[in-house]
Amino acid sequence: MIDATFLKWPFFEDRHLRYAESLGAWVKTQAHSLVDHGDVDGSCRRLVRKLGEDGWLRAAVPEAYGGLYPTLDVRTLCLSRETLAYEEGLADFAFAMQGLGSGPISLFGSEAVKQQYLPRVVRGEAIAAFALSEPEAGSDVAAMSTTAVPDGPEHVRIDGRKTWISNGGIADYYIVFARSGEAPGARGLSAYVVDAETPGLVIEERIDVIAPHPLATLRFEGCRVPLTKRIGNPGEGFKVAMATLDVFRSTVGAASLGFARRALDEALRHASSRHLFGAPLAELQMTQAALADMATDVDTAALLVYRAAWAKDQGAPRVTREAAMAKMHASEAAQHVIDKAVQIFGGLGVTKGVKVEELYREIRALRIYEGATEVQKVVIARELLKMLDGSGAGSGSR
Repeated sequence: MIDATFLKWPFFEDRHLRYAESLGAWVKTQAHSLVDHGDVDGSCRRLVRKLGEDGWLRAAVPEAYGGLYPTLDVRTLCLSRETLAYEEGLADFAFAMQGLGSGPISLFGSEAVKQQYLPRVVRGEAIAAFALSEPEAGSDVAAMSTTAVPDGPEHVRIDGRKTWISNGGIADYYIVFARSGEAPGARGLSAYVVDAETPGLVIEERIDVIAPHPLATLRFEGCRVPLTKRIGNPGEGFKVAMATLDVFRSTVGAASLGFARRALDEALRHASSRHLFGAPLAELQMTQAALADMATDVDTAALLVYRAAWAKDQGAPRVTREAAMAKMHASEAAQHVIDKAVQIFGGLGVTKGVKVEELYREIRALRIYEGATEVQKVVIARELLKMLDGSGAGSGSR
């Protein structure tokens, strides 16, 4: 990175600086040999395995199960995603899904479930997935129709469909959210670990998107799951999902930040070397104005991302508002930064194989997944209104 001075901000400790520098060196030398954009499934399998072998997935689980720290350190998770995204989007994706797909287990799983899955996740031996969205229930989780009904004294039977599931088709297990019926709406959901080979779990369709990664629609047909694989108590599925997103939503902002920093660096180098009208493109005032806007967007996004991560690491029970702000602003700002970078590159910027063209495709989905920008605005407003009536006093670092 041209400007890494943000690592000296008071949000971080020396251990974060050392970690970011080491991971940056690793991804720069390792990632490209592991990635073939014509084979995203194979690339992700190789990346997960290598991230595990070289110890980087330790940031994604608690210390008791092979991780770095006693509890998840959100600043480390964010630094991981920003650093990986800067160099290679699929490397970020592989790391992120190991965290998101094991987060519910780390936060709410029984000891037996933790012991069964987390050590394999951290070693890169089990690929994880998080199955929440449905064809008619994406942002509106309470509208979920997948069901989990009792099937004997020790099992449930899951029926329904999940879609837009990252790692769908290559995951070794899925965290599946289903309507268990304890109460109406969001209070009647539960979460389960469903192994990929469980009878009744079918990969219905693989989904191609503009920045390819493993993505699929899943179908559950009488999928029988032991109650010992439930995460949390009956009816706590919404709580499990939201608490997990409370940790990992900030990391989406961090990945956006990594893409934005790379776009800014590419634009700076290009503008300094490209000559127009007899002088470097960087000497044009309009180019300088664009670069200034891009740098400001990057720093404001970084401040919001690492404010949210720091607040969570300081012990805030929930950082719903802070994480929503970080995710919303960082992904939107990154879109603006990357668009400006493409414009500075001109025709070259829309040429396949040029980094800014790749970044232009990579960033678009981040404004949608884990809660679209419009949903984040609703979340932020609701948190503010809670503060007005005093019910949000525990949010964030307050």
